[in-house]
Amino acid sequence: MKINESIAIVTGGASGLGEATVKKIIQGGGKAAILDVSDERGRFLVDELGDQSMFIHTDVTEEEDVTNAIQKAVGGFGSINTVVNCAGIGPASKLLSRKGIHSLDMFSKVISINLIGTFNVIRLATEHMATNEPNELGERGVIINTASIAAFEGQIGQAAYSASKGGIVGMTLPIARELASYGIRMMTIAPGLFHTPMFESLPEEAVESLGKMVPFPKRLGHPDEYAQLVGMILTNPMLNGETIRLDGGIRMQPR
Repeated sequence: MKINESIAIVTGGASGLGEATVKKIIQGGGKAAILDVSDERGRFLVDELGDQSMFIHTDVTEEEDVTNAIQKAVGGFGSINTVVNCAGIGPASKLLSRKGIHSLDMFSKVISINLIGTFNVIRLATEHMATNEPNELGERGVIINTASIAAFEGQIGQAAYSASKGGIVGMTLPIARELASYGIRMMTIAPGLFHTPMFESLPEEAVESLGKMVPFPKRLGHPDEYAQLVGMILTNPMLNGETIRLDGGIRMQPR
């Protein structure tokens, strides 16, 4: 799929990796609907990006919210052929600590947003994408999910986060196999340490220290580098059913 033909919905599109993806698609001549719970940031981006974008307040865990968002995107753009799932949270908590045991509510919330929310968007979006006219390669759409290297090397305190991201990795191949008959590809990106809003509260010294853990380049990843990979996945039809690590070669230690 050519980027200028991409008509996307991007969850978590108002900041971080999602924002960079929205900008990449629009700068490439495509269109993007920003699905997020951050109204102020979402509307600011639409003011910046213009008519090729729209903002739709969306809680990815709510079926009605996602259904309405997809309908609005289809109504505004005519169709959708791209889904990029970036919505997610990453609170940390030990199973056992001086504060007590891990909160079941926290675990459920992380799984609900990161994993179930991703699946919810996929299942509702594919219903529309499956009816698209195929392009010259027989392709009707592309879905790109966001996992994490924590899916493979979760650190202490990341049980919930790692479980949610591991689930995204685990469902990539079976869903890609199922959607192949419709001409819809599905891929997952597993980013390493990226400079997203999650790191903005840390002192600069701490950010630099984390960056030095990366073999090369010795820094945190830039959101635009995630968006570059999204662009490559969109334009390379042989990329399907796989998870790509985007991490500068880092392998996380227990702490």
